[in-house]
Amino acid sequence: MKFNEFGFEPSLLEGLYAMGFEEATPVQEQAIPPIMEGQDVLACAQTGTGKTAAFLLPVLNELSKESSDDKVRALIIEPTRELAMQVDQQLEALSYFTPISSIAIYGGRDGHAMEQEKRALKRGASIIVATPGRFTSHMDMGYVDFSGLKYLILDEADRMLDMGFAPAIMNIVHKLPLERQNLLFSATMPAQIRKFAMQILNGPTKEINIAISKPAENILQLVYEVEDHAKIALTEKVLEANKRLERVIIFAGRKKTVKDLAQALQRKGIQAGAIHSDLSQEEREKQLHGFKSGNTPVIVATDVLSRGIDIKGIDAVINFDVPGDAEDYVHRIGRTARAEASGMAFTYINGEDMYRFKRIEELIERKVQRLPLPEELKDAKPQPRKGRGGSRGGNFRKGKKGGSHRGKGGGKRR
Repeated sequence: MKFNEFGFEPSLLEGLYAMGFEEATPVQEQAIPPIMEGQDVLACAQTGTGKTAAFLLPVLNELSKESSDDKVRALIIEPTRELAMQVDQQLEALSYFTPISSIAIYGGRDGHAMEQEKRALKRGASIIVATPGRFTSHMDMGYVDFSGLKYLILDEADRMLDMGFAPAIMNIVHKLPLERQNLLFSATMPAQIRKFAMQILNGPTKEINIAISKPAENILQLVYEVEDHAKIALTEKVLEANKRLERVIIFAGRKKTVKDLAQALQRKGIQAGAIHSDLSQEEREKQLHGFKSGNTPVIVATDVLSRGIDIKGIDAVINFDVPGDAEDYVHRIGRTARAEASGMAFTYINGEDMYRFKRIEELIERKVQRLPLPEELKDAKPQPRKGRGGSRGGNFRKGKKGGSHRGKGGGKRR
């Protein structure tokens, strides 16, 4: 469908056309009509399918018909600061020609930011985009007025459950008006998400499934079997051998690994940034901006950024550690080869990860090509053994493996 077939307000269409959008993606085509009809929606749609606009557009369309009365009309909850900022930026762009006001509320900033958020909430904003913890802090102080709320939107719901936000979200939900429309979007739909959804959805519900269970065909997937002690040296050689790659995301397991790897690459003259929880929000935004702009061609991060962050033009993803969940592998390598471009995905497998990666290959229904180690690292080839991957059988939990971002053309690595 084309966007002019949905019956959107002229001011909203003007914003879409200004951004160059004409045709809806499948999740937008399936989600927008029931949302406009007032139904609750439970949607399974992975990153890159256009799900953010799928919930923003019908909400913006409805709110643009109203005269502003300084009431909060829509609350969008995101699992991370980066996603809250990104959704707020997309919201600002789409609503440019409408009278709708919005505010992003997230932690990691100083007390002055908290005070600014407080003033904005007291004045009123049509749409709030917030992380659960920060919004709860404001809500508990008693000055957030929910009396005009029409929409509750939970984005990346599976990620929020993984991060332990369910109690905070339910605390928020219990303070909202019962008469509201609920929209829940998730990249996966395991049993716990359905159970969680049933506690929130309270009206006729449209269920949508646009999940992509396999990586795009235009991603060249490659594997190195290598022990941990040789992974940094291997990364240097991979980047050296692929100098034409202008933007690379490296997913590492722990923040110490993120720091060590970024520092090692920098010592080799590679412009590499790092994003981890020890950085202030300002520093994290600076690193992300450098990657988006192309000034920092390589970024090392953890899985908190493996979903949703919208940076185009990523040439390659390196899985420094095998992710704990097979579906996380699809999310990670899906950062590259966006919008029909091609991309590369390298994964390092140690002896303990061999069984775990076999489960990934079962999910994507293909055997990933193994590459020989460089001659000087050939002694680092592992032997299969039981451990973190093998001893747990098929019952994987999300855990100690790594995340990232993506970006657009530009900048040489050295």
